[in-house]
Amino acid sequence: MKCPFCGAEDTKVTDSRDSSEAFEIRRRRECEKCEKRFTTYERIETHPLVVIKKDGRRESFLKEKLMSGITKSCQKRDVSVEKMEEAGRDIENTLRNEDTYEIPSSKIGELVARKLKALDKVAYIRFASIYKDFEDVADFEKEIKSIKK
Repeated sequence: MKCPFCGAEDTKVTDSRDSSEAFEIRRRRECEKCEKRFTTYERIETHPLVVIKKDGRRESFLKEKLMSGITKSCQKRDVSVEKMEEAGRDIENTLRNEDTYEIPSSKIGELVARKLKALDKVAYIRFASIYKDFEDVADFEKEIKSIKK
């Protein structure tokens, strides 16, 4: 592993731990040349997931895109980064445990909605307004009534 600070190829592992991410190991390393420390993550290579969009197009699953949607929904809400990351991990793990590599975008949307509903109701409504394509205030009212029950 190359040192990100000086580029030296001689680094040593000072600590290894299981990460909160499934199938991932966190390693603390130290450069033997500049003596700076850094963290790396070692992950099992998994099958690539493909998202089937509403119009039939296929695109690679990107966790960054998933996290962007979760983060935007939780913007200015009292939801910690850790909780958002945990939700993203749970959703990705659920998708990877499916029997197929091709996942409809609607399945991802349902999983995100379910997680956000448990995390923060306002974040859920924000996400639902895009995911369910709300047209007017009546759609918001209907969804708010459904989560009050």
